[in-house]
Amino acid sequence: MSTPARGHAPSELHDLLEALARHRGFLTQTLAGMTDEQAGERSTVSALCLGGLIKHVAATERTWIEFAVHGEQPSDDAIDWGAIDWSNPSPEALAALGEREAEFSMLPEDTVESVLAGYATVAEETERTLRGLDLDASHELPKAPWFEPGARWTVRRTVIHVIAETSQHAGHADIIREAIDGAKTMG
Repeated sequence: MSTPARGHAPSELHDLLEALARHRGFLTQTLAGMTDEQAGERSTVSALCLGGLIKHVAATERTWIEFAVHGEQPSDDAIDWGAIDWSNPSPEALAALGEREAEFSMLPEDTVESVLAGYATVAEETERTLRGLDLDASHELPKAPWFEPGARWTVRRTVIHVIAETSQHAGHADIIREAIDGAKTMG
């Protein structure tokens, strides 16, 4: 059983971590028995593939847990996504979009084993980090067109967001897997 976050009953953090682990399990199960090629297959009209979804969810989880610890971190290369002229995006915006596309793809060096191992490492880091945080601590959300200006999220709310993201993408992965070989991982 995990150690409780400061000031909270042992069951609250345990329940959050258990829910996250359950949805991680649904997501990773979609790769059971898949070859590296199948993990990179785009089996629907979407650009999503199973391996890319695992990479994306791992990167997203890591980013949000870093936010839970430190809040928004200033970046010299931050892009103001709300100010982009999409008819003529800057080279910086195009480079960022290319990095994002790689996050959603199985690159030549990626394997089923490597993306699952990377995700497992992120999961371990998340659980270790959350055990030392106050679930009521909060940070102002990054400035982005999709967040209300000045809104704050607690560590608790951030973890709930990670659970929701993981769950949503597990559903996407289930559809992609079913389109590849008919296997249903969640039903």
